[in-house]
Amino acid sequence: MLIFGVFGLCGIPENILNALLKRNKLKDLEVVSDNGGTSHFGLGLLMKQKKIKKMYASFIGQNPIFEKSYLTGDMELELIPQGTLAEKLRCGGMGIPGFYTKTGVNTLVEEGGIPIKFGKDGDVEIYSMPKETRIIKNQKYLFEESIKGDYSFIKGWKGDTSGNIIFRKTARNFNLDAAGAGKVCIAEVEELVNPGELHPDHIHLPGIFVHKIFKGESYEKRIENLITKESREKSQNNEVKSLFKIIYTKESKIRNKIAKRAAKELKHGMYVNLGIGIPTIVADYLPEGMVIFFQSENGMLGVGPYPSLEQADPDLINPGKESVSEKRGCSYFKSSDSFGMIRGGHLNVTILGGIEVSQNGDLANWIIPGKMVKGMGGAMDLVAGGSKVVVTMRHVAKGKTKILEKCNLPLTGKGVVSKLITDMAVFEFNNGSGMKLTEIYEDVSLDQVKASTEAKFEIAHDLKTIKL
Repeated sequence: MLIFGVFGLCGIPENILNALLKRNKLKDLEVVSDNGGTSHFGLGLLMKQKKIKKMYASFIGQNPIFEKSYLTGDMELELIPQGTLAEKLRCGGMGIPGFYTKTGVNTLVEEGGIPIKFGKDGDVEIYSMPKETRIIKNQKYLFEESIKGDYSFIKGWKGDTSGNIIFRKTARNFNLDAAGAGKVCIAEVEELVNPGELHPDHIHLPGIFVHKIFKGESYEKRIENLITKESREKSQNNEVKSLFKIIYTKESKIRNKIAKRAAKELKHGMYVNLGIGIPTIVADYLPEGMVIFFQSENGMLGVGPYPSLEQADPDLINPGKESVSEKRGCSYFKSSDSFGMIRGGHLNVTILGGIEVSQNGDLANWIIPGKMVKGMGGAMDLVAGGSKVVVTMRHVAKGKTKILEKCNLPLTGKGVVSKLITDMAVFEFNNGSGMKLTEIYEDVSLDQVKASTEAKFEIAHDLKTIKL
């Protein structure tokens, strides 16, 4: 088993990967990594050469080769919530055989039934098995075993010949947790110096965890989703000249409408996590002077806006693998610490996207069987973390309501939604015991909301009108 400490294309051991690609006889690998890079870079290149037999990951991401290899049976995939994966690696390196967690309780992670291997005909040949559970202080937890691999491959910024390593910005991610989880850890760095040349207080990974270290010959350090302040402003200001742009602009207005209302849930000084999609726009609508500490599960607290092209940094990305900037007072940390913040209830608010929400506050947002398999990423950890969970999504998609009596899709979490904000209305939930309509937009009628909602709901006696 090979363990790679990466997050997308950030912090990948490029030289080690290139060496593995050149070994023609290397095949049937079992690989642990948060995700599989892209089809043109990172671990996706190993998949392209069909060297990987099985992946352990939390997210497929923007890699069609990964998804196709999984769905056509060329490669097995064991999907693991991102925070659970980080903790599995941390525990593997610390000699801890396993741990109990709320992440995945009352979902297919606990119950079993997540497809691991498809046959050539599209039928599932192997499903995940149910997990052991235990009640601790009136709360159900499930048991997860730690991961210990044969080799771990990591990439640092600066290192010394004793194996001490300094990482840079969000390139810490899974690298520190992966280091100890391999029986042999091989590290590559951009700069290699003699012992004593690195300040002891600045070292993130002590050399005891590293068995071999070398300076990489060269680095591309690609940014998976390069979004700059200039490119975003240009896309927002483009003149509409085609049907596609008209459709895109209409969709963009709806997304911005939802994000603008969601921003009103935040208060000065809060610690907040923004999910992928509509939630990423929420930061654009904060009142001037309001300070919010945005937490990024790939290892950053104090996420800033999109950078200028000159400021874009391959070692500085958000969970969507987009280029971002630093806010004053920001900090960086490894993935297991990031999810420790989440699981420990240290966030005030989590804002996520959704595919379906039920009247009991159940959320489904990570898989559409037979159509879309992206993985749960960090969403299951975020909804189990104890913070207020706000879901943002379209009320209706392709003529069908997304707010149901019961979710049809596999759950991300059961009874976890605190508030739902759509392009028609706002609903509040009462600890899994029902939903209440509290606000509607000024251009939407109550009859329209009723006709577009399958779920049963109460109507607040002081129903408010949203004017944006």
